[in-house]
Order: sequence, then structure tokens, then C-alpha cells
Amino acid sequence: MSEERPPDRDAGTAGASARREHERRKANRERRARERHPRIGGLLLLLQDAPSHERAWARGASGEKAVAGSLARRLGSDVVLLHDRRLPRSRANVDHIAIARSGVWVIDAKRYAGRIDVVRPLFGSARLTIAGRDKTTLVAGVRKQVAVVERLLANAGLDAPVFGALCFVDAELPLLRSLSFDGVALQHPRGLAKRIAAGPARLTPEQVADSATALARALPPA
Repeated sequence: MSEERPPDRDAGTAGASARREHERRKANRERRARERHPRIGGLLLLLQDAPSHERAWARGASGEKAVAGSLARRLGSDVVLLHDRRLPRSRANVDHIAIARSGVWVIDAKRYAGRIDVVRPLFGSARLTIAGRDKTTLVAGVRKQVAVVERLLANAGLDAPVFGALCFVDAELPLLRSLSFDGVALQHPRGLAKRIAAGPARLTPEQVADSATALARALPPA
């Protein structure tokens, strides 16, 4: 994009809210340990591992940062990236939004280990599984975020197609084909960047800039 970025378009910081939540939980755990055991609290903290819920927030923050870095390296300057955006009237946030000629991409970064599969049984509903566990609800979460972004763009008088993606940092995806579930792309960062950059041009550079500015204003950094 050739125009100068408007001063009110804050790109945000990937993983910032997850990192703050990790630090908050860690500080609370350390405070409680020292209050309960004034003499040996510090030693106990050195000997104990952090609980799983605390580690999960740290992993989430590092995953968001990894996705943001990969997209920034692989996408050109004509793609606008917004990170860690707060949803209206909600405690939830959108990890990343990429506004490109191919459209607006709502991206949820995930850091799971294991194989990703789309299971389509003869009877019953299709499921998204990761390491054999049903994670179909992840797709529903992205679709809700897509609906919010679609509404915000429409309210701003902008007509831009919006796509959803789950971007996996560590999980195993098929090498020779791309997966999707209920309209949501399932990709590694590299494949997602290629998809964003190589898609048909649906927006003009001016529409990209207008959409990015509208979303940056409507969805402030979390």
C-alpha cells in the first residue's frame, strides 16, 4: 500500500492480552504462596511447576506472536495486519486480522500438538479433531468473530468479503492438501500467508485502506 498509514490505525501487539493474563495469574500464585508460607514461600515457588492453566496463557501468547511474525515476513506492505483486537461488549478478542486485496481475514492462532483431522462419519455431524480430541467448538468461535467483523464493516458502509481461519503453530496438517471446516480455513502460518496473498483480488487498495481504518477504530487493541 502506497499511502501513509493513518495515525489512528494502531496495529496492536500480538499476544499482549494473553501475556498480561499470564503475568496476572503468575503474580497472584506467587503472592498466595508467600502469604501462606512467609518463610519458605520463595523456595516452594522455585521447586514447583506453574499450573497448566498458567502455562496455557503463556503458550497462547507465544503462539500469537509467532503467527504475527510469520505473516509479517511473508505478506507484502499492501496487506494491513491488526493484532489482539477487543470485541465490542465482550471479554473475547480477535488474535489477528489481515486486510488484503483478497479480502478481510479473521485469524485465530492456536498452539496445539498432534494431528489435525476433519472427521466426516457416515452418520452424525462432522467434527474437527486435534490429536484425536473433538475441537469443533474452535470453528464456531471463529465464525462468531467473522460475523462481528462483517457487521462492523457493513455499519461503516464497506462491502468487503470476510474469511475465517484457524492458524496452527505446531499441529500436524496434511502436506498435499488444504483443510477447511464449515468455511473456516485450517492452515499453518506459511500456508495461510500464501492463501491471503495469492487469492483473487476482491478489494481495491483504497478499499483495503478504508476497511483497515474502520476495523482499527471499531476494534481497539485488547
